[in-house]
Amino acid sequence: MIFSTAGAKLYIGGTQAMKSTDFVEGDFSTETWTEITGLESLGSVGDTANEISQDIVGEGRTKRIKGTRNAGAMEIIAAINYADAGQQALLAAEKTPQDYAFRVVFNDAPAGGTPSERMFIAKVGSVSEAYDTANSVMKLNSSLWVNSNVVRVNAAAGV
Repeated sequence: MIFSTAGAKLYIGGTQAMKSTDFVEGDFSTETWTEITGLESLGSVGDTANEISQDIVGEGRTKRIKGTRNAGAMEIIAAINYADAGQQALLAAEKTPQDYAFRVVFNDAPAGGTPSERMFIAKVGSVSEAYDTANSVMKLNSSLWVNSNVVRVNAAAGV
């Protein structure tokens, strides 16, 4: 089954401290979420292992192993809305050194069920405005530097 990104929502929560173990769904259970509206693009997020390589002279071969994991940077684009509480929270978060909780809720719930979600912590690395041409919408571009694993919550059927 395939699903569209259309209808997905992005939320920002409060500050969350990094930890040395993976986050789980329960780590986000007390968050108060504020939706960031006007989204055009959610970018991408997910772990990639860093490559560690060693050239072995006697074998004429480069050997590779996995190093630390990096969940990347989620590049989001939204239509500027000065009154949007989520966009205001992004602007405020960029001015701090803390990590914030983020939650993506997809539009993939089965009838009567709940949608899938992704949760993680990230630093708001940048927030910039793009004005482009006369026939363009002014946009708010933000880079979320993910500092944790991405917690996956699958869609669930209704009871």
